[in-house]
Amino acid sequence: MSLEPAEQALAAAEQLLKIIGTNLAKSCVEGPEISTKKLDENQPAAYDFAWMSAEVYAAKAMLAYAKKFPEPLETGLAHYFIAETISHLSDKFGHRGGEFGVGHEQLMQTIWTEPIGQYVATSLHPNHYTKIAKLIQDKNNGGTYGLDEQHQMFRETFKKFAEEKVMPLAEKVHRHDLLIPEEIIIGLRELGCFGLTIPEQYGGFQDNAQLDNTGMVVVTEELSRGSLGIAGSLITRPEILSKALLKGGTEAQKTKWLPLLASGEKMNSVAATEPDYGSDVAGMKVAATRDPQGGWRINGVKTWCTFAGYADIMMVLARTDPDMSKKHRGMSILIAEKPRFTGHEFKYDQPDKGGHIEGKAIPTIGYRGMHSYEVAFENYWVPEENLIGGEAGLGKGFYLQMEGFAGGRLQTAARAIGVMQAAFEAGLRYADERKVFGKPIFDYTMTQWKLVRMAALIQAARQATYDATKLMDQHQGLMEASLVKFYASKISEWVTREALQIHGGYGYAEEYAVSRYFLDARVFSIFEGAEEVLALRVITPALLKQFLV
Repeated sequence: MSLEPAEQALAAAEQLLKIIGTNLAKSCVEGPEISTKKLDENQPAAYDFAWMSAEVYAAKAMLAYAKKFPEPLETGLAHYFIAETISHLSDKFGHRGGEFGVGHEQLMQTIWTEPIGQYVATSLHPNHYTKIAKLIQDKNNGGTYGLDEQHQMFRETFKKFAEEKVMPLAEKVHRHDLLIPEEIIIGLRELGCFGLTIPEQYGGFQDNAQLDNTGMVVVTEELSRGSLGIAGSLITRPEILSKALLKGGTEAQKTKWLPLLASGEKMNSVAATEPDYGSDVAGMKVAATRDPQGGWRINGVKTWCTFAGYADIMMVLARTDPDMSKKHRGMSILIAEKPRFTGHEFKYDQPDKGGHIEGKAIPTIGYRGMHSYEVAFENYWVPEENLIGGEAGLGKGFYLQMEGFAGGRLQTAARAIGVMQAAFEAGLRYADERKVFGKPIFDYTMTQWKLVRMAALIQAARQATYDATKLMDQHQGLMEASLVKFYASKISEWVTREALQIHGGYGYAEEYAVSRYFLDARVFSIFEGAEEVLALRVITPALLKQFLV
């Protein structure tokens, strides 16, 4: 099938999004800016607009993918995904048309034209997806990744490590809520995993002259395919801290900390969230005050500090200006040093400084291995040189944190893709092996549809993430990083659910790893920006700004 109908369908989808965006912007504008208050009055419509934008972005990436790899499987998946995207847009207008300000006539002029309708019906018909399913079965995969030689080498190296070192330990750690085995940390350190996005001049593997976020994404995906909790998330926290240091750290801070992060000699945690303030940074109360003898004293409680027990350093977002009216502009980032602890709880008194820190792991249904802690600081002392950016960094902590989180969101998308890929492979394998009513589960069209849709969703998320990494290499793509995090996180729940469903009762048993994939996938839409906050406070306001007159 020619790709021309897909191009026409996507052009119509973009035209429709422009109409919706223009109408929403008019509803939510106050003076020259998008009003948060008015946006909150239109939350369901704003959320759906963000979701549709993410899906169309992924569909555009799939179209580019099919053009680059015009093979039957790759183009078949692209047609399926693009047609489903148009179908999803159409579904929204049954209950959201009035809020979008879009009527029947505008739909008939965009996504409801007869040629587009025929294209969608043909691409989503069983005649189409059963052929794709057979290609998936024959090739035993969901299409080429489309990587260049260097990144394919990255993938193969870490795929081997994940299969030989990570997978054999993943279930034990998950079931018994253990800490990441030391041999995995050592192995990844030896492979240079922690320095992937740190420039060579600071001990990393990043070309000083040319950024490369794709390598980080590829490695993250493969490690997450092995296990989210004991491998896939290990480089997220160094990524966040290193990005903040590169953006706003002093040269002395970069020279000191980046080589330690790149080598894995120092492991870090991020302490941003507070018990009463998740994504609401403006209200955070953990404070850092100047010590008359020099340095800073941190007081307060942070929560969801992943890896805080084992970590040597904590990246702490704290209020250094007591004036609460300054909101996020009163926040700064400090690097708090501490000893390593391997248990579910830790306590430490600073010798000669009188500071105290203690943490307790929060029991979770999945994402086990790193442990997420609630951490209490009591007059915990941090030297002056550990204020990121020095005096110039005062009040800039929120912005430096967001710089780090942009890379973290790309990584979260990659982590979701890795878990989905593992679930898809498990579902495909079981569908071939298990017989029901005298024939393999795979032979039933319902199973074939599920597997085709899984492959299409995963590939769309992957290609959109690759596209976002290239933008970030050019110091762009903050919006796209949010879109792919939003998209990949949400679809991972469906993919892992259906992989579990293919396994039937065994999918619900811990005997099969697919139950772990399902539990792990649930966290993606919560951490690194809860999906509602990401959609309503980050994505939609930024998208609507382009429609202001």
